[in-house]
Amino acid sequence: MKKLLSLIEYAFTVVSLLLYSGGPLTVILSGGANEGDEDGEAGGDTALILALFFVNYLITFVLLLLRWRKVLYIINKNRWITTLIAIAACSVFWSYLPSKTISRAIAIVGTSLFGLYLASRYSMKQQLKLFGLMYCISVFMSFAFIVALPKYGIMAGLHEGKWRGIYTHKNVLGKVMSPGVIIFMLLAISNSTKRWFFWLVFLLSLVLLIRSGSTSSLLNTVILIAAVFAYRIFRWHDEWMVPSFIAIAAISGSLSILLSKGSELFLTALGKDTTLTGRGDMWPYIFEMIWQSPWLGYGYGAFWFGSETPSFYIWQATGWTPPNSHNGFLDLWLNLGLLGLILFAFEFFVITLPKTLVWVRKSQSSEGFWPILYVTYLILGNLSESTLMIQNDIFWVFYVAIAFSVQIKPEYQPNFLMLDYKSNNKYSSI
Repeated sequence: MKKLLSLIEYAFTVVSLLLYSGGPLTVILSGGANEGDEDGEAGGDTALILALFFVNYLITFVLLLLRWRKVLYIINKNRWITTLIAIAACSVFWSYLPSKTISRAIAIVGTSLFGLYLASRYSMKQQLKLFGLMYCISVFMSFAFIVALPKYGIMAGLHEGKWRGIYTHKNVLGKVMSPGVIIFMLLAISNSTKRWFFWLVFLLSLVLLIRSGSTSSLLNTVILIAAVFAYRIFRWHDEWMVPSFIAIAAISGSLSILLSKGSELFLTALGKDTTLTGRGDMWPYIFEMIWQSPWLGYGYGAFWFGSETPSFYIWQATGWTPPNSHNGFLDLWLNLGLLGLILFAFEFFVITLPKTLVWVRKSQSSEGFWPILYVTYLILGNLSESTLMIQNDIFWVFYVAIAFSVQIKPEYQPNFLMLDYKSNNKYSSI
């Protein structure tokens, strides 16, 4: 019976991860709508999806209650991220659109609880396997949609011929597949018996990424693949690690200077303009709106929501209707002001990032690279897209799970997972 319950819980986790990734229900319920269609790309009835998320929040909450001692222990290890989520919920009191902030605050709390559940229930190695299983389902389903259901799997209209798989847009497929490529790479390196399979899905996910036509996601993935090898220096002895790190930093700095000087040529080669497809033209207007409410922002999820919100000014000024700033840090500033931005920066750079480096140093397995690679992706991905602290989103689930998981050192994780909830003394050994 206990084995069956564990299997059911495992299945719940994988299905939930697929739901948080955004596929495949959203594109099906939209009727295969495309960007530029009259009904918009996000058309369709989303009531079923919202109901599924609500069920996920309830089940997650119950599972957390069943392990409440362990959950409280791990929350206590990183109170800063909990404070950030609390500020998002409290922003209803100064929100430009309180009704929208209430619903989205509930969603970000629920999303964060699921990330906390992953951290308190599974080791880093188990998490990586779960993510790999979810991504396998996503990859094979995406190819099935592309071949058998091209109305849903391949875009029409403005992006005709671009692949989107089980997602609503080519850029969503690109964003989701980018960390997936790295997950398959890490699993292939660590798994000797199924290595051929993980390299296969690694190649298939790369094909999906390339055919999506998402240039920024492809560039981010190339950087992450290079980072897999670069971060290995943190496992070297100090006498080799320090000079190697300095050399890589110097090379990276030189490349960034060359790219900045030849940015126009570089972007043209990638099929982009110097405004990053309109993003550069939009950002000055966003800063103009930021300075009208710099300290607390406009309330969580209350800025980008139609003609009755401050985003309408940006839509009028730019002549198009972006759904966000295409920069996660700017959107966080708009949502929670400088207070939220500084709090996240402190949590990221002072609390979580140093611990990801500890994981690289202390862990001798491939999953030890996952936290540092993902936080690298989080920075890269939010320079031209917005995936930071978004409700019902796989990227925030990943980050919360990592932010809590890395607080438990690799050598102590097995003890943490085997804690006897009836004995408080065992907590002191961690």
